[in-house]
Amino acid sequence: MTTVPRSRPSRAVEAQEGVKDLILRRGLVAGDPLPTESDLMEELGISRNSVREALKALQAVGIVDIRHGFGMFVGRMSLAGLVDELAFHSRITLLDDRNHLAHLTEIREILESGLVQRLIDLGPDAGLDPVADVMTRMEAEAEVGQVSPETDRLFHDLLYRPLGNPLVGQLLGAFWDVYHQLRDQLGAPDESPEDVARRHRDIYAAVTAGDRAAAADAVIAHFEGVRNRLARLTQATEP
Repeated sequence: MTTVPRSRPSRAVEAQEGVKDLILRRGLVAGDPLPTESDLMEELGISRNSVREALKALQAVGIVDIRHGFGMFVGRMSLAGLVDELAFHSRITLLDDRNHLAHLTEIREILESGLVQRLIDLGPDAGLDPVADVMTRMEAEAEVGQVSPETDRLFHDLLYRPLGNPLVGQLLGAFWDVYHQLRDQLGAPDESPEDVARRHRDIYAAVTAGDRAAAADAVIAHFEGVRNRLARLTQATEP
C-alpha cells in the first residue's frame, strides 16, 4: 500500500499559527499589545516578509489589529467579514430559490423565538426598563411617520442584553447589517410605522408578562413584514 505524504503547511500558514500560538502562550487578550515585527522574527524564527504576510492575514480575520503609528494589538472579535460575505451572496441569490436573505431571516426568527423564552426565565431580574424607554422613543417616532433603523436595532440590542451573552448581540447585529444593506432592493414595506411600533410593543409586553405563547407569536408577527417583502420580490420575478 502506497502512503501519500501529507503536504507541509506553507511558511505563511506556519507564521500565522506561530503568532496565534504566541498570543495564547502569553495569555494575551483583546487590546493587548503584540511584540514588534523584529521581536516576532526573532521569537518565531521567520523572515520579515513572512511576519508581515502573517499579520496581514490575521488582521483580515480580526485576530490582529494593526494601528499605524501606534503598534499592533490583539484584535477584538468582529463579524464584519461575515457580514460582507453574507450580504454579497444574499444579493446575488436574492431572486432565486437559494435566497440567502430569506434563510438568514428564518435563522434570526428561530434565534429570537428562543431568546425571548430565556428572558422570561429571568423574570423580574431581566431589568428591562431601558427597553421601555426605547419603546417610548419608537412610538414617538411612529407618530411622526418613521421608526428609525437605529431605534429598531437598539430595541433588540437592549432586549437581549440581560442574557449576558455578548455573542447574541453580535450575531443579531450581523443579521441586521446584512438585511439593511439589501433593504432597498426589497421594495416598499407594507407595514406602517404604527404597525412596526406595535409589533415591538407586543414582544416587550409578552416578555414582561411572562407569557410564553404570546412572546412566541409576537416574534413570528415581527418578521411577517420581511417575509412578505421577500415573497413579493420572488413572485415578481417568476415567469
